[in-house]
Amino acid sequence: MQANIEEALCSALGEDGADRWLLDFHAGRRSVLEQCYRELYPTVQRAVGRVLSGADQETVIHEVFYRLISREELRRSFRGGSLKAWIGTVAYHQALEFVRRQQREQGALAQVRELDVGEAEAVEASDAECEARILIERFRRECLPEKWHGVFEARFLRQLPQREAARELGIHRTTLAYQELRIRSLLRHFLLREGSTP
Repeated sequence: MQANIEEALCSALGEDGADRWLLDFHAGRRSVLEQCYRELYPTVQRAVGRVLSGADQETVIHEVFYRLISREELRRSFRGGSLKAWIGTVAYHQALEFVRRQQREQGALAQVRELDVGEAEAVEASDAECEARILIERFRRECLPEKWHGVFEARFLRQLPQREAARELGIHRTTLAYQELRIRSLLRHFLLREGSTP
């Protein structure tokens, strides 16, 4: 039976087994990352749970593992020692960043609501709305896989809560959260590209 992660790492640093495991982890070997997910999920859940609960907690847990799987530089930042302590710290900071991002978004929305919209601003808002629609359609057409159109519509455009959107689309909430995370990443890249276009 395969030793757990902490045993693999602590079984004498510098020995072939621990070195091999760490190299496989840095390289993103599937079996090692699967072992990480199985064994580290409770640790990540506890760390994120110190800051968030409910759907937000679930979303951040998925973000942590998505980053762990997709970002080699994150994996390489672990150089040995307690993997549980390291991933717990990563997860805790990810949860704090999620809270900060939500607060920034809510602050921006509050500022928009406070603006006194006159006739000229109403025209500008109408123009901006038109431009936003065009941008959304371009994102859908150029970047968004068709299989994710439903999640994009439900969560980003209609802003349904995750449970309601998952029920309406007939998919598991964790599947919806994963797709939402991928769409967010695609959208971020699309908007950065658009912002850099002269």
